[in-house]
Amino acid sequence: MDKYIETPLTKEKIADLKAGDYVYITGTIYTARDAAHKRLFEALEKKEELPFQVEDEIIYYLGPTPAREGQVIGSAGPTTSSRMDKYTPALLDLGLGGMIGKGKRSPEVIFSMQKNKAVYFAAVGGAGALLSKCIREAEVIAYEDLGTEAIRKLKVEKLPVIVVIDEEGTNLYERAIENYRK
Repeated sequence: MDKYIETPLTKEKIADLKAGDYVYITGTIYTARDAAHKRLFEALEKKEELPFQVEDEIIYYLGPTPAREGQVIGSAGPTTSSRMDKYTPALLDLGLGGMIGKGKRSPEVIFSMQKNKAVYFAAVGGAGALLSKCIREAEVIAYEDLGTEAIRKLKVEKLPVIVVIDEEGTNLYERAIENYRK
Protein backbone atom coordinates (compact mmCIF):
# COMPACT_ATOMS: atom_id res chain seq x y z
CA MET A 1 0.00 0.00 0.00
CA ASP A 2 1.29 3.49 -0.84
CA LYS A 3 1.42 5.94 2.05
CA TYR A 4 2.51 9.56 2.21
CA ILE A 5 3.88 10.92 5.48
CA GLU A 6 5.30 14.19 6.67
CA THR A 7 7.88 14.49 9.39
CA PRO A 8 8.09 14.48 12.34
CA LEU A 9 7.50 10.73 12.52
CA THR A 10 5.19 10.52 15.52
CA LYS A 11 4.11 7.32 17.27
CA GLU A 12 0.65 7.73 15.68
CA LYS A 13 2.16 7.75 12.18
CA ILE A 14 4.42 4.80 13.03
CA ALA A 15 1.43 2.76 14.22
CA ASP A 16 -0.11 3.12 10.75
CA LEU A 17 2.95 1.73 8.95
CA LYS A 18 3.19 -1.99 8.21
CA ALA A 19 6.00 -4.09 6.75
CA GLY A 20 5.70 -4.01 2.96
CA ASP A 21 4.15 -0.53 2.74
CA TYR A 22 5.58 1.83 0.13
CA VAL A 23 6.09 5.19 1.83
CA TYR A 24 6.87 8.64 0.45
CA ILE A 25 8.48 10.89 3.07
CA THR A 26 8.29 14.67 2.97
CA GLY A 27 9.91 16.99 5.50
CA THR A 28 13.11 17.08 7.53
CA ILE A 29 15.31 14.02 8.05
CA TYR A 30 18.93 13.66 9.19
CA THR A 31 21.89 11.75 7.81
CA ALA A 32 24.41 9.80 9.87
CA ARG A 33 26.75 6.93 9.09
CA ASP A 34 29.28 4.92 11.07
CA ALA A 35 31.63 7.67 12.23
CA ALA A 36 28.79 10.05 13.13
CA HIS A 37 26.98 7.30 15.06
CA LYS A 38 30.15 6.62 17.03
CA ARG A 39 30.35 10.31 17.98
CA LEU A 40 26.67 10.44 18.90
CA PHE A 41 27.12 7.40 21.11
CA GLU A 42 30.21 8.87 22.76
CA ALA A 43 28.32 12.11 23.43
CA LEU A 44 25.52 10.13 25.09
CA GLU A 45 28.03 8.28 27.26
CA LYS A 46 29.49 11.64 28.38
CA LYS A 47 25.96 13.01 29.01
CA GLU A 48 26.56 15.70 26.37
CA GLU A 49 23.83 17.26 24.27
CA LEU A 50 23.36 15.77 20.80
CA PRO A 51 23.56 18.05 17.73
CA PHE A 52 19.85 17.49 17.07
CA GLN A 53 16.88 16.17 19.03
CA VAL A 54 16.29 12.61 17.83
CA GLU A 55 12.76 12.18 19.20
CA ASP A 56 10.27 11.55 16.37
CA GLU A 57 13.02 12.00 13.77
CA ILE A 58 14.34 9.81 10.96
CA ILE A 59 18.01 9.07 10.39
CA TYR A 60 19.05 8.16 6.85
CA TYR A 61 22.21 6.04 6.77
CA LEU A 62 23.77 8.10 4.04
CA GLY A 63 27.14 9.53 3.11
CA PRO A 64 26.40 11.45 -0.09
CA THR A 65 28.87 12.07 -2.85
CA PRO A 66 29.83 15.73 -3.39
CA ALA A 67 27.20 17.80 -5.16
CA ARG A 68 27.86 18.74 -8.74
CA GLU A 69 27.41 22.34 -9.79
CA GLY A 70 23.77 23.34 -9.56
CA GLN A 71 22.80 20.36 -7.39
CA VAL A 72 21.79 20.33 -3.73
CA ILE A 73 23.56 17.03 -3.02
CA GLY A 74 25.39 14.29 -4.87
CA SER A 75 24.33 10.67 -5.13
CA ALA A 76 22.28 9.82 -2.01
CA GLY A 77 21.97 6.05 -1.79
CA PRO A 78 21.68 4.13 1.49
CA THR A 79 24.54 2.39 3.24
CA THR A 80 24.41 -0.97 5.02
CA SER A 81 22.41 -0.51 8.22
CA SER A 82 23.99 -3.28 10.30
CA ARG A 83 27.11 -1.14 10.74
CA MET A 84 25.05 1.18 12.98
CA ASP A 85 23.44 -1.63 15.01
CA LYS A 86 25.63 -1.34 18.11
CA TYR A 87 24.68 2.36 18.44
CA THR A 88 21.03 2.20 17.42
CA PRO A 89 19.28 1.00 20.63
CA ALA A 90 20.59 4.06 22.55
CA LEU A 91 19.07 6.38 19.93
CA LEU A 92 15.82 4.43 19.88
CA ASP A 93 15.63 4.81 23.67
CA LEU A 94 15.71 8.60 23.07
CA GLY A 95 12.66 8.34 20.82
CA LEU A 96 14.17 7.99 17.34
CA GLY A 97 11.16 7.28 15.14
CA GLY A 98 12.73 5.72 12.08
CA MET A 99 15.81 4.75 10.17
CA ILE A 100 16.45 4.48 6.44
CA GLY A 101 19.13 2.15 5.11
CA LYS A 102 19.56 -1.20 3.43
CA GLY A 103 20.03 -4.72 4.68
CA LYS A 104 19.15 -6.69 7.79
CA ARG A 105 19.11 -5.47 11.39
CA SER A 106 20.29 -7.32 14.49
CA PRO A 107 17.86 -8.98 16.92
CA GLU A 108 18.86 -6.32 19.50
CA VAL A 109 17.83 -3.49 17.18
CA ILE A 110 14.54 -5.20 16.30
CA PHE A 111 13.77 -5.76 20.00
CA SER A 112 14.57 -2.08 20.71
CA MET A 113 12.35 -1.00 17.81
CA GLN A 114 9.44 -2.98 19.27
CA LYS A 115 10.09 -1.65 22.77
CA ASN A 116 10.32 1.96 21.56
CA LYS A 117 7.75 1.79 18.73
CA ALA A 118 10.01 2.65 15.79
CA VAL A 119 10.20 1.66 12.13
CA TYR A 120 12.98 0.67 9.72
CA PHE A 121 12.71 1.72 6.09
CA ALA A 122 14.80 0.53 3.15
CA ALA A 123 15.78 2.76 0.27
CA VAL A 124 16.80 1.12 -2.98
CA GLY A 125 20.54 0.57 -3.08
CA GLY A 126 22.15 1.56 -6.38
CA ALA A 127 19.55 4.26 -6.99
CA GLY A 128 21.39 7.10 -5.24
CA ALA A 129 21.27 9.45 -8.22
CA LEU A 130 17.49 9.06 -8.42
CA LEU A 131 17.01 9.39 -4.66
CA SER A 132 19.02 12.62 -4.62
CA LYS A 133 16.33 14.23 -6.80
CA CYS A 134 13.96 14.05 -3.81
CA ILE A 135 16.32 16.14 -1.66
CA ARG A 136 15.48 19.84 -1.82
CA GLU A 137 17.95 21.17 0.78
CA ALA A 138 21.05 19.79 2.52
CA GLU A 139 22.95 21.44 5.35
CA VAL A 140 25.83 20.07 7.43
CA ILE A 141 24.85 20.55 11.09
CA ALA A 142 27.53 18.56 12.96
CA TYR A 143 30.90 16.85 12.65
CA GLU A 144 31.92 18.69 9.49
CA ASP A 145 35.42 17.21 9.82
CA LEU A 146 33.92 13.82 8.86
CA GLY A 147 33.36 15.01 5.28
CA THR A 148 30.67 12.93 3.59
CA GLU A 149 29.92 11.27 6.94
CA ALA A 150 29.06 14.58 8.64
CA ILE A 151 25.53 14.87 9.98
CA ARG A 152 23.28 16.66 7.54
CA LYS A 153 19.81 18.07 7.89
CA LEU A 154 17.88 17.30 4.72
CA LYS A 155 14.59 18.63 3.40
CA VAL A 156 13.06 15.87 1.31
CA GLU A 157 9.99 15.66 -0.88
CA LYS A 158 8.33 12.31 -1.54
CA LEU A 159 11.47 10.28 -0.76
CA PRO A 160 10.49 6.69 -1.71
CA VAL A 161 11.16 3.98 0.88
CA ILE A 162 9.69 0.61 1.89
CA VAL A 163 8.80 -0.40 5.44
CA VAL A 164 11.04 -3.40 6.11
CA ILE A 165 10.45 -3.76 9.86
CA ASP A 166 7.41 -2.24 11.52
CA GLU A 167 6.83 -1.39 15.19
CA GLU A 168 5.52 -4.89 15.87
CA GLY A 169 8.73 -6.47 14.57
CA THR A 170 7.17 -7.82 11.38
CA ASN A 171 10.15 -8.20 9.07
CA LEU A 172 9.65 -8.01 5.31
CA TYR A 173 12.98 -9.74 4.66
CA GLU A 174 11.99 -12.76 6.77
CA ARG A 175 8.47 -12.82 5.36
CA ALA A 176 9.85 -12.84 1.79
CA ILE A 177 12.09 -15.82 2.60
CA GLU A 178 9.16 -17.71 4.15
CA ASN A 179 6.98 -16.97 1.11
CA TYR A 180 9.74 -18.13 -1.24
CA ARG A 181 10.09 -21.45 0.64
CA LYS A 182 6.37 -22.11 0.27
